[in-house]
Amino acid sequence: MHKYLSRAVLALSLVGASTLALAQEGPQMNLPRTALTAGIYQIDTQLALTPEQREIGLMFRREMPQQEGMLFVFEQPGTQCFWMKNTILPLTAAFVDDQGVIVNLADMKPQTTDSHCSAKPVRYVLEMNVGWFAKKGIKAGSKLGGKPFEMAK
Repeated sequence: MHKYLSRAVLALSLVGASTLALAQEGPQMNLPRTALTAGIYQIDTQLALTPEQREIGLMFRREMPQQEGMLFVFEQPGTQCFWMKNTILPLTAAFVDDQGVIVNLADMKPQTTDSHCSAKPVRYVLEMNVGWFAKKGIKAGSKLGGKPFEMAK
C-alpha cells in the first residue's frame, strides 16, 4: 500500500509542477506598482521584488504601454546582468544606483541570451520599451525619482 501511495504523491507532484510551468508561460501582470519620475516624465512601474518575479520579469508580454515599465529590486547592490530569453518585446534596461542615478543603459534584443550588465554594482534595474530613454533625452547620469529611491537612502 505504501508503494502505491508514493506513486500517487509523485503523480500529484508532477501534475502540480506541470501546472506551475504552464502558469509561468504567460506574462505576470498583477505585480505591485509604484510611480517613478524621470525628469518631467511619469512612469507607471511594476515591481519585481522576489527572485521568482525577477526571473520571469517581462517574459511573454506582447505589448507594454509607453509610459509603463518594470523595476527589478534586489536586496543588495551587485553587478546585475539581464538577458531576453522568452522576452518578446525589445527593451532598454536602465541600471540604477540607490540614489536613483542611472549608471548605464543597455538596449536588448528580444529572445536572445546576450548578457547585458550594470557598469557597477546596483540594486535597481528599470526596463522600458526600447528607445524610451533615448526619445526622452534620459541618459547615464540622469536621476529617477520615486519611493524605492527614497527608501534606499
